[in-house]
Parts: sequence; structure tokens; C-alpha cells
Amino acid sequence: MRCSKCDCQEDKVIDSRTSREGATIRRRRECLGCGHRYTTYEEVEHEGILVVKRDDRREPFTREKLVHSLRVACLKRPVSPKAIEDLVDNIIDAIEGKYDREVPSMAIGERVMEGLRVLDKVAYVRFASVYRRFEEPTEFVQEIRKLEENK
Repeated sequence: MRCSKCDCQEDKVIDSRTSREGATIRRRRECLGCGHRYTTYEEVEHEGILVVKRDDRREPFTREKLVHSLRVACLKRPVSPKAIEDLVDNIIDAIEGKYDREVPSMAIGERVMEGLRVLDKVAYVRFASVYRRFEEPTEFVQEIRKLEENK
């Protein structure tokens, strides 16, 4: 691990704790070069699940991409970072429970939509507009009507 201040590779771990119900380990480290303290997280590396895109391309599944897309959908909304992380954990657990090597992008998208529908309606519509490729304003209106009908 490299220090973020001085780039030194020598450090010592001063505290370790599990986080996210044991899914990760949080470590507080202290650089032996400059004394700067920083935090690192360790998590199990998953056996390369591939996402099958709409055009049949395959790309590696990454937690970071999922977190990023949820943050974009929830931008300037009253959704906590912890709520986003919890939703990501739930989506990953569901995917890993159902798929071994490849997961259709639609399966991920639908789980994101289910989670956002509960978490924040505006974030849900934002995500739906990209995921379902809205091209007309009427498509937004239809999606909002569906939301109101399912209350």
C-alpha cells in the first residue's frame, strides 16, 4: 500500500474492523515515512462475472460502475451514500445468488430500478430514462404514471 501523501510503501496497520456486515475489512494505516494516517478497505475479489450487454458484448462486472450509475441517478437527491452502498450490496448479492459466470445487463438494470423505486422516485425516473432509452417527453410522463399507479 502506498501513502497518499508521500508515496512511501512502508506502513503499519493501527486498526482493523469488519464493515458492511463482514463483506469488507476496514484498515487504518499509518505511514512509517511521514506519519500520515489513511484508511483502506479490503473485500473479496469475485470470480470475474461478465455482464452481457444488449449488443452481446461482454465486459467485466464492477462494483464501482454500479455505484457510479446510482450516484448519478441520485445526484442532488436526499439519498445517503450508505443507502446507495446498501442497495449495491443487495444487487450484488442477488446477482451472485442467481448467476455464476455471466449476467445479462437487463437483470442488473431491473434490480437497480426496483431498488430506486423504493429509495427515491426521482432517481428512479432518471435511471429509467437512460436504461430504457427515453427519446420523447411522453415516455417520462408514462413512467411517472406507472409510479403513481403502483403506490
